[in-house]
Amino acid sequence: MLRHAVAAILAMLVATPALAQVEPFPAGFTERDVVTNGTTIHVRIGGRGPAVVLLHGYGETGDMWAPLAANLARDHVVIVPDLRGLGLSPPPAEGYDKKTQGADVAGVLDVLKIGKVDLVTHDIGNMVGYAFAAENRDRVTRFILMDAPLPGVGPWDELLKNPLLWHFRFGGPDMERLVAGRERIYLDRFWNEFSATPAKFSEASRVHYAALYARPGAMHAGFAQFAAFDRDAKDNAGFVAAGKLTMPVLAIGGAKSFGSTMATVMRFAASDVTEVVIPDSGHWLMEEQSVVTIAAVRSFLDKKR
Repeated sequence: MLRHAVAAILAMLVATPALAQVEPFPAGFTERDVVTNGTTIHVRIGGRGPAVVLLHGYGETGDMWAPLAANLARDHVVIVPDLRGLGLSPPPAEGYDKKTQGADVAGVLDVLKIGKVDLVTHDIGNMVGYAFAAENRDRVTRFILMDAPLPGVGPWDELLKNPLLWHFRFGGPDMERLVAGRERIYLDRFWNEFSATPAKFSEASRVHYAALYARPGAMHAGFAQFAAFDRDAKDNAGFVAAGKLTMPVLAIGGAKSFGSTMATVMRFAASDVTEVVIPDSGHWLMEEQSVVTIAAVRSFLDKKR
């Protein structure tokens, strides 16, 4: 069974040190700006084979996926967008609900003339990915979500009571003024408090992402991602009412973060859910336990062949 295979991989690899810097994407990857759905999405593309889309979350950009992209590009076309308004995707005035951003993903794939995809997501990327999958059920072959809940799904209301999640309601122009010029201070809070071992989120990574979030409009776009959660919860209720996702789903949680709760959430939204908990990791799986996380993703994707 997949769970036993992944457990064996975890046992062998958990002691392997995490990658300690922002890696470049492999040679052969190209970058382009795709105009779609009323906005522009910055995308990295490389590899050859069946397609896989990687969606990042808050506090990072598509750059987080470079080690996984290098692994998957051996036998996949890998598509790595920066979400609307984040990274090198310019910030539009609106459209930060996840249903609209799911349509961004669909639009990128249409421009690239790509049909079916595997989907790998983290944090806010989970929410965008779920909206995309729910509206394009015949287009997603396998779906891997990492360490973040879905607004309005399963134990959402209980999760909102966790004081660590105060940032879900933090936003607006006054908040933007408070963090202007202090983006690194604000983001360090996420990287430190949501890590099992904060030092594994390296200084190079912190400098890199803080500079991207200091770009004009980027913090506004970040706050807008959270401000849309109430709208997202209503949209997700409609998706769940339309029926659970039927493609195979892998729910990955960090042992010091969402852990098995990730699978609990997804069982409300999908009928075929496999659970993996990554030891010695908090929320930042690709930074804290990249080798183990990549092995879990690869094992799940390879099962379809």
